[in-house]
Amino acid sequence: MYQEITNQLAECIRYLKTAANLRKGAVVVLGCSTSEVAGGHIGKNSVPELGDALAKTMIDTCRELELNPVFQCCEHLNRALVMEQALLNQLRLTQVNVMPVPKAGGSAGAAAYKRFDEPAVAVSIQADAAIDLGDTLVGMHLRPVAVPLRMGEGETKVGQAHVVMAYSRLPFIGGSRAQYPEK
Repeated sequence: MYQEITNQLAECIRYLKTAANLRKGAVVVLGCSTSEVAGGHIGKNSVPELGDALAKTMIDTCRELELNPVFQCCEHLNRALVMEQALLNQLRLTQVNVMPVPKAGGSAGAAAYKRFDEPAVAVSIQADAAIDLGDTLVGMHLRPVAVPLRMGEGETKVGQAHVVMAYSRLPFIGGSRAQYPEK
């Protein structure tokens, strides 16, 4: 039912990995308004079935590409982040006690919580890259320095939602006498 939409998301993830040169194990946050993807207004028309399809696609595609998927919850959970417990432990993040549901956490975050082997929720993260479906303000979860990324000349969409992607690069320090590796 949501094949075209999930294909669009998978294409975004693949493009982001290649264009940002994401390494194995990189952390990618998905901020997602299923309301916007379905053509509605953010926060007004949550679509749990669509959230599940998008969560499955994000998890499966990230695993295939050896990336770590993370899901941003909605503002009702202060934009907390759903991920595997092992990743939370590895990154030594501050865990919070909550189980996202569609009306408090968002449909994609709630679906990811159910789909992860051992789900956990963290208060914040500094990720390597992010995909924002429907202007959910996911940039707060990127480490400095954020680099915006577009797929081609036109506006990128997943379903009806506007897509913004970004990745982080290392900050340059040292001024005019500093030298930098070519990578």
